[in-house]
Amino acid sequence: MPYTNEEGGLLNNFAREPKIYQAEPPTQGQKRTYIFLGIAATVLVGSLIVVAFFVSNS
Repeated sequence: MPYTNEEGGLLNNFAREPKIYQAEPPTQGQKRTYIFLGIAATVLVGSLIVVAFFVSNS
């Protein structure tokens, strides 16, 4: 662990900072995957709402 010494002889313990990097934009394949997952999630949530509606009305 990284320690620093102060003037009075005290030790300070600091957390390690993560390396910083610049994010890269998604590729065309990743964009298609995101669209597909978004559509699948929308269909799943919509079907759950429809099922819940019919179950509550029966």
